[in-house]
Amino acid sequence: MRILIVEDEPKTAAYIRKGLTEHAFVVDVAGNGLDGLHLATSTPYDLIVLDVMLPGADGWSVLRGIRRELETPVFFLSARDEVQDRVKGLQLGADDYLIKPFAFSELLARIQSILRRGSGRPASVVRIADFEMDFTRRRVSRAGRRIDLSAREYTLLDYFARHIGQAVSRTLIAEHVWDMNFDSDTNVVDVAVRRLRAKLDDPFSTKLIHTIRGVGYIFEARD
Repeated sequence: MRILIVEDEPKTAAYIRKGLTEHAFVVDVAGNGLDGLHLATSTPYDLIVLDVMLPGADGWSVLRGIRRELETPVFFLSARDEVQDRVKGLQLGADDYLIKPFAFSELLARIQSILRRGSGRPASVVRIADFEMDFTRRRVSRAGRRIDLSAREYTLLDYFARHIGQAVSRTLIAEHVWDMNFDSDTNVVDVAVRRLRAKLDDPFSTKLIHTIRGVGYIFEARD
């Protein structure tokens, strides 16, 4: 899942980004309100972590701009700790408000809670055939057998599992898993999928990752 952090304190932004990346999120960072609003309204995000006191445009203005166009969940993370600040943030349409300093574990738990209750968002556990992926526990298994994955393999599988039955192009995979646009000639995605298949599909009779020639891949169980 893709998250935008709008935060002008580089150390705080780097700390949150590192933590979220370790939990398989793809993270973008904007250092001021104007850049944050531009990214928020031009790129699809699953959630936005937004500071209040920002250069360029404050968090209140950014949220108003987002809400004119989108319902993307917004999470205020701010040193402004007055009750009226929290009330204002929620009344403007934020989904949660956490005061700095904060514990990353609480931030992560609140983000996961928002994502779980979002309309149309996947449950915390996905199952197809004998495959099970528990997003909260970061656990993957097939036929009851636990499968250990590298961080990149887990992020790639996370993207597949959140798009079961949907054809996903190599470009989309590269954008969401590597957070960058690859040259069309690169085979980085194919190599990564091959490694994932070796762990996820090769030992089992029912294959879940299927190639769509000229497009990309689809994750589903087929008879």
